[in-house]
Amino acid sequence: MITIVDYQMGNLRSVQKAMERVGATAHITSDPKEIAAAERLILPGVGGFGEAMAELKRRDLVSPLQDYCQTNRPFLGICLGLQLLFDTGYEGGTFEGLGVLPGEVVRFQRPAGFKVPHMGWNTVNVCPPTAPILPDNIAEAYFYFVHSYYVVPADPNVVALTCDYGGEFCAMIRRGNLFATQFHPEKSQANGLELLRRFAELTVED
Repeated sequence: MITIVDYQMGNLRSVQKAMERVGATAHITSDPKEIAAAERLILPGVGGFGEAMAELKRRDLVSPLQDYCQTNRPFLGICLGLQLLFDTGYEGGTFEGLGVLPGEVVRFQRPAGFKVPHMGWNTVNVCPPTAPILPDNIAEAYFYFVHSYYVVPADPNVVALTCDYGGEFCAMIRRGNLFATQFHPEKSQANGLELLRRFAELTVED
């Protein structure tokens, strides 16, 4: 069973439908108890960092998410769901994140010719060791991005994928069975569905 966190900031039904397409059962909830007890958890997200943190606090979801991420149960953050894992975000001000991983979320500062937001298909580069949920053809895989901010982890060892958009940035992190992507796997066709399938079938590591 996949649990998808509802805090009114993500394309929840798209994520749920993608999980169902790969044969997984997924339900959407904002119940802190269900989130705390989840077998596998997805934190999607679209929108602003500060607004998202305010909504998580309003729904009493901050502590359940922080506690879950300290276990080794499978977790997948998507787009804003990646950014919220870090200490600080600077979108529209300075806001405290979940603090699961040290680092910050900053706005793209790109040379002429590179529009912000970064929107559309792009390839990724693997930072070994490879994450077990990644497709086998990852070196040639395209994924779909829509974002103006990106994460800067304090620990480079958590970076699983990078992407080049007028300069390199972190496209995915991994710590144990905690994964999070800047791209949208649910919008990334076959490669994204393969990543979601592998997440759903992931063998939990001790």
